[in-house]
Amino acid sequence: MARLTNKLIPIGLRSLMSAPEGGDRGSQQGPGGGPNGGPGGPLTPQQRGRRQLLPWLMFAGLITLLIVAFSSPLGGQKEMVWLDFMNLVKAKSIDPESVVVDGTQLTAKVKPNVEGWSTSKPQPIVVNILPDQQYVVRDLEAAGIPWKATKPSYWPMILINILPVILIIGVIWFIARSMRGAGGGPGGMLGSFGKSRHRLQTKDQVKVTFNDVAGVDEAKDEVQEIVEFLKHPEKFSKLGGRIPRGVLLSGPPGCGKTLLAKAIAGEADVPFFSISGSDFVEMFVGVGASRVRDLFKQAKENSPCIIFLDEIDAVGRRRGGGYSSGGHDEREQTLNAILVEMDGFDANTQVIVIASTNRPDVLDPALTRPGRFDRMVTVNLPDLIGRRQILTVHAKKIKLGPDADLEKLARGTPMFSGADLAALINEAAIIAAMANKDFVELSDLEEARDKVRWGRAKKSRKIEEQERIATAYHEAGHAVVQMLLPDADPLHKVTIIPRGQALGVTFSLPEKDRLGYGRKYCDATMRVLCGGRIAEERKTGDITSGAGMDIKMVTRMARAMILDWGMSTKLGFVSYSGEDSQTTFIPEKDYSPDTNRVIDEEIRRLSDEAFTDTRRIIDEHWDKIVAVAEGLLRYETLQRDDVDRLMRGEQLAKPTARDLLEAEARKSKPIVAESRPADEPGTDLGGALPSPA
Repeated sequence: MARLTNKLIPIGLRSLMSAPEGGDRGSQQGPGGGPNGGPGGPLTPQQRGRRQLLPWLMFAGLITLLIVAFSSPLGGQKEMVWLDFMNLVKAKSIDPESVVVDGTQLTAKVKPNVEGWSTSKPQPIVVNILPDQQYVVRDLEAAGIPWKATKPSYWPMILINILPVILIIGVIWFIARSMRGAGGGPGGMLGSFGKSRHRLQTKDQVKVTFNDVAGVDEAKDEVQEIVEFLKHPEKFSKLGGRIPRGVLLSGPPGCGKTLLAKAIAGEADVPFFSISGSDFVEMFVGVGASRVRDLFKQAKENSPCIIFLDEIDAVGRRRGGGYSSGGHDEREQTLNAILVEMDGFDANTQVIVIASTNRPDVLDPALTRPGRFDRMVTVNLPDLIGRRQILTVHAKKIKLGPDADLEKLARGTPMFSGADLAALINEAAIIAAMANKDFVELSDLEEARDKVRWGRAKKSRKIEEQERIATAYHEAGHAVVQMLLPDADPLHKVTIIPRGQALGVTFSLPEKDRLGYGRKYCDATMRVLCGGRIAEERKTGDITSGAGMDIKMVTRMARAMILDWGMSTKLGFVSYSGEDSQTTFIPEKDYSPDTNRVIDEEIRRLSDEAFTDTRRIIDEHWDKIVAVAEGLLRYETLQRDDVDRLMRGEQLAKPTARDLLEAEARKSKPIVAESRPADEPGTDLGGALPSPA
């Protein structure tokens, strides 16, 4: 049942499940148009295409000539033995003026329309004869056939003998020329394997500045020293100071690590070398180390400059452990080359190395020691103020309506990364454009937020009435318990419109960014998660798989409370989760089997207590759950204020989902008004139609 996914996912608990997805990496080709971005005169695509096509045409022509020469060595002549030739002479089928004796061969032509020869034209033939044999002359004179004698030519035999040698030399020359053209220097194509595959952006190409980076003020302050050193190096050398050789940017995906590195290069007005960690690894041993040396060599020639190593954990993982397969490890050789180049011998080289990774805990300690990456900058998920700034930056590209409240949107997007917020603004613009609006409204922004986080709403999905009732009571159980518990996150809205893989969703709206989890908050969240299964079971008398995600989240939270946060009285102030170093494939457990049994018992106890307490809450407030569930069946989507009024026993004065559909139909196709009783529901829409969103 699709209801098992994303029933109720408190935003503050996203870090317990998975890191946010997204990315801001980009790449540009160098000014030379090649992988090295060299400063030489670039070729146009037409010139480059003609230059690459000419050798291939020459090679294809040579192969064609060879095939023709070997397949038809006699130029279309038919070869026969001497006895058959003399039979044709006796039958008067040979043209007497065409007989020519040339050393070891006799050539002639067969007359047209000869019986046994399917041709209406003279057919050339050739007869191999032995040199200096008198039988040829004797037989021809006896038959009265005149013949011509020519001096034998040995060039065809010579060409046939040396042609394979010429072919081999030509192939070698063609390959060498191709490799030289592809490699751009000594070694050709083979030498190009050791060339760095970085992308160079010059001072004119780097347009990103710190004004384009929002939500990471602390990270910008830390890297400001790098910019100051690249602009005024004498300011530091005068006092004997040394700028950090490397800066390691770490944080979840999509938080702006690559954008921050580009902003450093844009502020400092220096060249920017960018390369991914996976570009160092090749099928040939030693290529990665060679590329590292070539990269640093070119960077020193263009100093002052910045080298940006994206996803450095691809080559910088801790040596040894479970990732080493024994023997020669290409990644270890590449890492050693990076370590040597960053340590360096010239302390005055104005080359700053910036690296980014999502997993700083798996990097080799030699890579993060002082003298190499001695400055570690953490780029975390933006807080409320940061999200407001990021939304403002991206909202400059679109037209916002008067009701677009970015402050409210920032409050409703906790745990969103910068990439998520950029996608949110873009999706909102697309939604507004598809609705033929003149600007983006708040409803478009909220729909885009829900779409980015949970998927597109599937309003056209046909759901059976029994399934729809079960979903309504399931979501009503979540919503009512969340409204009743003061320690849980505030309710934002609840809907039974399918979205993504879920048949219904209950949305939370935290009042603030949650940096830690208290015991009361954890207990309240577990009870909210249990509310869906209990309410659904009481209404339908059956349990379904719709609570699968709720059960998983309850178990994860209980396990984290026991193993990581020391919230068990039996196990005490002890951590049992082990280290997440990922250097071995064997899970780490530093406790005995008896302790493992106690851990299982405590996790089960927390889950059972949450389930029992939630059942009590639902039994005491069942009438409120029924009211909210019936409201969901009627209106499909309820805001927090709507749920609050329904729980107080009030009625909602707004059109139902059927009313909205009928109104849309009347707008698209005029219909004849019919008289209805005044008390029939759905007849009075108040003269204004609210947005279906």
